[in-house]
Amino acid sequence: MKKAPDLNKLRNIGFVAHIDAGKTTTTERILYYTGRSHKIGEVHDGAAVMDWMAQEQERGITITAASTSCYWDYKGDTNQINILDTPGHVDFTVEVERSLRVLDGVVVIFCGVGGVEPQSEAVWRQADKYGVPRIAFINKMDRVGADYDGVLESMAEILETKPVSINIPLGKEDDFEGVIDLVRMKGVVFDSESLGAELAEIEVPEAYREKATEEREKLLEALTLFDDDLLEAVLNEAEIEEGRLHLSIRRSCLANKITPVFCGSAFKNKGIQPLLNGVIEYLPSPLDVPPVKGEDLNGKKELLRKPDPKEPLAALLFKIQADSFARTLNYLRIYSGVIKVGEQVYNPVKNKKERIGKIFLLHANKREEVETATAGEIVAVVGFNFSTTGDTICRKGSEIVLERIESPNPVISIAIEPKTKADQDRLNDCLSKLEVEDPSFSVGKDKETGQILISGMGELHLDILVDRLKREFKLDVNTGKPQVAYRETVEKAAVAKEIFDKQIAGKAVYAGCTLDVTPQQDDEKNSVVFASGLEIGEDIRQMIREGIEEGLASGVISGYPVLYTKVTVADVESREDEFNLSGFKIAAALALRKCLLQGQSVLLEPIMKVEITTPAEFTGDIIGDLNSRKGRVKSIEDKKGIQILSVSVALSTMFGYLTILRSLSQGRATFSMMFDHYEKVLLS
Repeated sequence: MKKAPDLNKLRNIGFVAHIDAGKTTTTERILYYTGRSHKIGEVHDGAAVMDWMAQEQERGITITAASTSCYWDYKGDTNQINILDTPGHVDFTVEVERSLRVLDGVVVIFCGVGGVEPQSEAVWRQADKYGVPRIAFINKMDRVGADYDGVLESMAEILETKPVSINIPLGKEDDFEGVIDLVRMKGVVFDSESLGAELAEIEVPEAYREKATEEREKLLEALTLFDDDLLEAVLNEAEIEEGRLHLSIRRSCLANKITPVFCGSAFKNKGIQPLLNGVIEYLPSPLDVPPVKGEDLNGKKELLRKPDPKEPLAALLFKIQADSFARTLNYLRIYSGVIKVGEQVYNPVKNKKERIGKIFLLHANKREEVETATAGEIVAVVGFNFSTTGDTICRKGSEIVLERIESPNPVISIAIEPKTKADQDRLNDCLSKLEVEDPSFSVGKDKETGQILISGMGELHLDILVDRLKREFKLDVNTGKPQVAYRETVEKAAVAKEIFDKQIAGKAVYAGCTLDVTPQQDDEKNSVVFASGLEIGEDIRQMIREGIEEGLASGVISGYPVLYTKVTVADVESREDEFNLSGFKIAAALALRKCLLQGQSVLLEPIMKVEITTPAEFTGDIIGDLNSRKGRVKSIEDKKGIQILSVSVALSTMFGYLTILRSLSQGRATFSMMFDHYEKVLLS
């Protein structure tokens, strides 16, 4: 029987960053130094433990958030660290979103040369949304052009946080040899022969003493803004003990008032152990985070669940992964209570009972089977048939519904078909499995051609999914050219009434519905509300809502989903002797279609936020090309011989852009692109 973890000594953390900042490389070192791995796996060799998918190993990027557990001895205690290594590429942003939803703390990794890059900012904002405490690790301090102070400045300016240095670099670029611990005012150097496993503590070198003293004073100054007792000690020039300083940093970090900053070079095996100590010292245990909030089945009463095995069960299914042996693995974050193999649990969202067949602790694609799992843990279970990403798992009689995970809208589509007609059913089956696994991926049909369309977050996202069809499901397919996933909306308000007065199954049915549709500019999501004073039963409301939501899924111009729209149900008519619930659904759908036509529906296209990094001599040609694509250059930043262009441009003009950019810059420019917002399509 597995012993329940000591929650005080448990950390559920994730690594997030821009692509190529060094998340997986850092995780590999942590696994090596904690004894979880016996050798260091390198990303560029395709040997990283956490990048276990064939597509990850070939491309040298992280595609899926991999989970693992390791143990770190610190101050005489053995601490368990559950780690989620997340992707950095924007196409797989849903992996970051659902990971941040269930993590207690985060390590944000920045490149010492690149600093705060576009996806760094995106994941930081995601962490802000969930209020996750975080520490920062400035990586690649051995690289030419690494600028520790410059990264701190950009963190403060772009991310609007208060970064405080816990250690600073000892040496720079090729001469980077270790860090200076500002809490203990000691230097730490790392032995290259033991791959950094052995480290030595030294006195702060004379050349760095003034800088270290100045940085420690900045650390104390930042902390005294939030710690009156520490302020008093500083004013009285009292000696501040190491433990007292750690406590002050921890409290401010957990309150998201500061971001403790570490530095190092993961690839050169320097700075990882101090970062591990910082994870234990400053990031929260499950007991340090507030009780998870949920609602009752009616959504009217707020419920709380504390991280306690004795509390009623509350767990969030945050990820589903297709598995060749177990069909599907369901990743659960258990907030309260206990689950056991063989017992029955309840999904209140689907109103279905599920059975827990097996429970696994995960280490990338390896797994350890256990009999129980308890509050605070992240595990995978087998045996669910009805549950999907974002569902709550609880017990009948102690129902709770936790906040769901939001998924981004797909922005790009391609047509897909099997190479042989005999594989048509198998293709549908495989695509449905991938759709359940990945909430940012969707499957639909082209209304005009009848072709299957698959939609995702970018060309790479869809390329990976097609590759998985070939490798995992042994299914050869043909694909078309990428297409933009347009959307529709209304430009003006409209009111329409529709009466459904026909027979259903030989019985007369009468149902009327009046809808008021208005555009809402601030919120991309649609809203459906019922006019105050409208007295109708909950079953009628549900059918009307279903009719409206189905209508909004397919607009009147080209059948694209409708966004930015508020629908108010103004009036409902019925006759007692001609009553049928289906009539209300049909009437609502027909009334909505009238409103969309009267409201002057327009087509929307995705606008991307593009950041291009280029040597200055190519800037003119690149801007000229962007102007031809009707791109809007928002800013140009000079940074040590290179220029960073921030551009807003329609996705429809950016297919195959990497090849164009390489030819314009002799292969020296790079770019990143992420979805920003939708805009009305302007006809030229």
